[in-house]
Amino acid sequence: MNATAEKLRLDKWLWFARFFKTRSLAAARVATGDVRVNGERVTKRATTIGAGDVLTFAQGRVVRVVEVVGIGTRRGPAPEAQALYNDMTPPPPPPEDAVPVNPKFEGKGRPTKRDRRQADLSRARHLE
Repeated sequence: MNATAEKLRLDKWLWFARFFKTRSLAAARVATGDVRVNGERVTKRATTIGAGDVLTFAQGRVVRVVEVVGIGTRRGPAPEAQALYNDMTPPPPPPEDAVPVNPKFEGKGRPTKRDRRQADLSRARHLE
Protein backbone atom coordinates (compact mmCIF):
# COMPACT_ATOMS: atom_id res chain seq x y z
CA MET A 1 0.00 0.00 0.00
CA ASN A 2 1.32 3.45 -0.81
CA ALA A 3 1.53 6.36 1.61
CA THR A 4 -1.37 8.30 0.09
CA ALA A 5 -3.82 5.45 0.72
CA GLU A 6 -2.89 5.28 4.42
CA LYS A 7 -3.88 8.88 5.14
CA LEU A 8 -7.13 10.76 4.55
CA ARG A 9 -8.47 14.26 5.08
CA LEU A 10 -10.07 14.72 8.49
CA ASP A 11 -13.36 16.12 7.20
CA LYS A 12 -13.67 13.33 4.66
CA TRP A 13 -12.98 10.64 7.26
CA LEU A 14 -15.59 12.08 9.67
CA TRP A 15 -18.08 11.95 6.83
CA PHE A 16 -17.06 8.41 5.78
CA ALA A 17 -17.43 7.22 9.40
CA ARG A 18 -20.95 8.75 9.48
CA PHE A 19 -20.39 11.13 12.37
CA PHE A 20 -21.79 13.97 10.24
CA LYS A 21 -24.56 13.83 7.66
CA THR A 22 -22.70 15.87 5.05
CA ARG A 23 -19.06 16.53 4.33
CA SER A 24 -19.64 20.28 4.56
CA LEU A 25 -20.98 19.87 8.13
CA ALA A 26 -17.86 17.91 9.05
CA ALA A 27 -15.64 20.54 7.42
CA ALA A 28 -17.43 23.35 9.26
CA ARG A 29 -16.97 21.59 12.61
CA VAL A 30 -13.25 21.14 11.94
CA ALA A 31 -12.88 24.77 10.78
CA THR A 32 -14.35 26.10 14.04
CA GLY A 33 -11.68 24.24 16.01
CA ASP A 34 -14.08 21.84 17.74
CA VAL A 35 -12.08 18.75 16.75
CA ARG A 36 -8.89 17.55 18.42
CA VAL A 37 -6.46 15.09 16.85
CA ASN A 38 -4.26 13.35 19.42
CA GLY A 39 -5.14 16.05 21.95
CA GLU A 40 -4.21 18.99 19.71
CA ARG A 41 -6.80 21.41 18.40
CA VAL A 42 -7.16 21.35 14.61
CA THR A 43 -8.67 24.04 12.37
CA LYS A 44 -7.53 22.84 8.94
CA ARG A 45 -10.04 20.68 7.12
CA ALA A 46 -7.31 19.03 5.09
CA THR A 47 -5.43 17.72 8.13
CA THR A 48 -4.46 14.17 7.31
CA ILE A 49 -5.20 11.37 9.76
CA GLY A 50 -4.29 7.72 9.77
CA ALA A 51 -4.77 4.57 11.77
CA GLY A 52 -3.93 5.03 15.45
CA ASP A 53 -4.95 8.70 15.70
CA VAL A 54 -7.39 9.63 18.46
CA LEU A 55 -10.11 12.16 17.64
CA THR A 56 -12.12 14.12 20.20
CA PHE A 57 -15.16 16.17 19.18
CA ALA A 58 -18.65 17.11 20.33
CA GLN A 59 -21.59 15.45 18.67
CA GLY A 60 -24.84 16.81 20.01
CA ARG A 61 -24.58 16.81 23.81
CA VAL A 62 -22.01 14.00 23.87
CA VAL A 63 -18.24 14.42 23.62
CA ARG A 64 -17.03 11.59 21.40
CA VAL A 65 -13.57 10.05 21.69
CA VAL A 66 -12.72 7.68 18.85
CA GLU A 67 -9.57 5.93 17.71
CA VAL A 68 -9.09 5.65 13.96
CA VAL A 69 -8.74 1.98 13.05
CA GLY A 70 -8.98 2.19 9.29
CA ILE A 71 -9.27 4.58 6.38
CA GLY A 72 -12.36 4.07 4.26
CA THR A 73 -12.61 4.30 0.51
CA ARG A 74 -16.25 5.41 0.43
CA ARG A 75 -19.19 6.43 2.60
CA GLY A 76 -20.77 3.02 2.81
CA PRO A 77 -23.42 1.45 5.04
CA ALA A 78 -23.34 1.83 8.82
CA PRO A 79 -21.59 -1.50 9.59
CA GLU A 80 -18.81 -0.57 7.18
CA ALA A 81 -18.51 2.87 8.77
CA GLN A 82 -18.38 1.42 12.30
CA ALA A 83 -15.42 -0.73 11.28
CA LEU A 84 -13.38 2.44 10.69
CA TYR A 85 -13.12 3.41 14.37
CA ASN A 86 -12.97 2.18 17.95
CA ASP A 87 -15.35 4.16 20.16
CA MET A 88 -13.65 5.09 23.45
CA THR A 89 -16.38 7.51 24.60
CA PRO A 90 -17.02 7.11 28.34
CA PRO A 91 -20.56 6.00 29.22
CA PRO A 92 -22.96 8.82 30.16
CA PRO A 93 -23.57 9.41 33.87
CA PRO A 94 -26.90 8.18 35.24
CA PRO A 95 -29.62 10.85 35.31
CA GLU A 96 -29.77 12.62 38.65
CA ASP A 97 -33.44 13.57 38.49
CA ALA A 98 -34.72 9.99 38.18
CA VAL A 99 -37.27 8.95 40.77
CA PRO A 100 -36.26 5.73 42.52
CA VAL A 101 -38.30 2.68 41.55
CA ASN A 102 -40.15 0.99 44.37
CA PRO A 103 -38.92 -2.64 44.46
CA LYS A 104 -42.32 -3.67 45.83
CA PHE A 105 -43.87 -3.12 42.38
CA GLU A 106 -41.15 -4.66 40.22
CA GLY A 107 -42.47 -7.62 38.28
CA LYS A 108 -45.69 -7.85 40.25
CA GLY A 109 -48.03 -6.34 37.71
CA ARG A 110 -50.43 -3.55 38.47
CA PRO A 111 -50.32 -2.09 42.01
CA THR A 112 -53.39 -1.95 44.21
CA LYS A 113 -55.03 1.33 45.10
CA ARG A 114 -53.39 1.25 48.53
CA ASP A 115 -49.94 0.56 47.03
CA ARG A 116 -50.41 3.42 44.56
CA ARG A 117 -51.24 5.91 47.35
CA GLN A 118 -48.17 4.85 49.30
CA ALA A 119 -45.97 5.23 46.23
CA ASP A 120 -47.36 8.72 45.58
CA LEU A 121 -46.62 9.71 49.18
CA SER A 122 -43.06 8.39 49.01
CA ARG A 123 -42.49 10.22 45.70
CA ALA A 124 -43.80 13.45 47.22
CA ARG A 125 -41.43 13.04 50.18
CA HIS A 126 -38.53 12.34 47.83
CA LEU A 127 -39.11 15.54 45.85
CA GLU A 128 -39.17 17.73 48.97
